[in-house]
Amino acid sequence: MAQGTVVLKLNATEQAALERSVDAGQYERRRQAHARFWAKGDGVVAVLYTSGKLVLQGAGIDLFLVRHLPQHAGAGAEAPLAASAGSSLEAADAPRTHGERLEGGPLIGGDESGKGDYFGPLVVAVVRIDAGEAEELRGKGVMDSKRVTDPQAQRLGAWIMGRFPHAVRVLDPPEYMRRWEGTKNIALVLSDLYAEAVEELLDGGQAQPGDAVLIDQFSKNTGRLGKAFARLDLRLHQEHRAERAPAVAAASLVARKVFLDGLVRLSDDAGLDLPKGAGTPALDTAADLKRLWGERALERFEAVAKVHFKTTDRFFPGVRDERGWKSPSELTRGTWQRRRRS
Repeated sequence: MAQGTVVLKLNATEQAALERSVDAGQYERRRQAHARFWAKGDGVVAVLYTSGKLVLQGAGIDLFLVRHLPQHAGAGAEAPLAASAGSSLEAADAPRTHGERLEGGPLIGGDESGKGDYFGPLVVAVVRIDAGEAEELRGKGVMDSKRVTDPQAQRLGAWIMGRFPHAVRVLDPPEYMRRWEGTKNIALVLSDLYAEAVEELLDGGQAQPGDAVLIDQFSKNTGRLGKAFARLDLRLHQEHRAERAPAVAAASLVARKVFLDGLVRLSDDAGLDLPKGAGTPALDTAADLKRLWGERALERFEAVAKVHFKTTDRFFPGVRDERGWKSPSELTRGTWQRRRRS
C-alpha cells in the first residue's frame, strides 16, 4: 500500500485537543522518544512531537483530519495508491484507472459511515450503476462524502437513493454492540454487512451474478471480506480510497446521509444534539448527558453510543472491563504494559 505523509505544526491548544480526541478513539498506542504520543489506527500512523510537530502517514490521513483536526481538513495529499491485496488489479494501476476500467460494465460500489463516531449508528451502503452512468454521477457533483458538507451529503445522498439501485444496513448502537460482541472485530461486522447489502440487490433482481463490486478497503486482512462474499457469484475488488470511483463515492454519500439521519433520530431520543466523531465535542456531550441522565446514564448511553469505545472509560470507569467491552488487542496491550511496569 502506498503511503501519503502530511506534516503540521500545532499550537498548544490544538495539541491538547488532539491528544484528548485520540485518547478517546480506538488506536494502538506506543511510546516514542520526544513525542507526546504515537498512535496507529484507521489507516494512519500519527506522531505528535513535544515540539508541536504532527506527522501523519498512511492512506487515511483525510479522514483522520476530518475527525480530529477539522480546521486542517484538506491538508492530506492525494497520493496515488496501488491496488490492495486480494484485488485483480495490477499493482501499478492507480485508483482512478481502476475505476474507469470497472465503469465499462455494471459496478456495485460500497462504503460505510459511523465506524469512528462514538454516537450514532454504523451504516453500510452499496449502490449499483450501469455502464455509462458514472458520468452522470460526476456531472451531479458526486464525490467522496468527506469532501462535502453535511447538507450537501444529505441532498446528494437523497438524489442517489431515488435514482440508482441501492441497499443499506443500519446498526443502531444496541444492535451494533450485539453484532460487535459476537466477534469483537469491527472488520468482521463490516464484512457481513457488505455481503448482506449486496445480496439484497441480487435477491431483488437489481444486481446480476458476475457483477463487479468495489469496496473501500477497511482492513489489512482482505480475506475477511472475501470470505463473507464467498457465497455470492460476484467479482469482488477492495482498494484504499476507492471513493475516487463514482459508484463508491455514491455509496459513501448514501451511507453518510443515512448516518446523519440516524444521528438526528437518536438526538431526539437523547434530548440533546449528538455530535459526530469521537473527539472533544463528543466528550463534552457525553459529560452533559451523564449529568442529565443521572443514575440511568449507562443504560441510556447504550441506546445512543458505541459503548465499547475508550470514551466510555472517562465516564464509567471499569465498566468496559466488567462488561467485556474491550477488544482482544486492547487486552493484549494491557497485559504487555503491566509486564513492562513490573
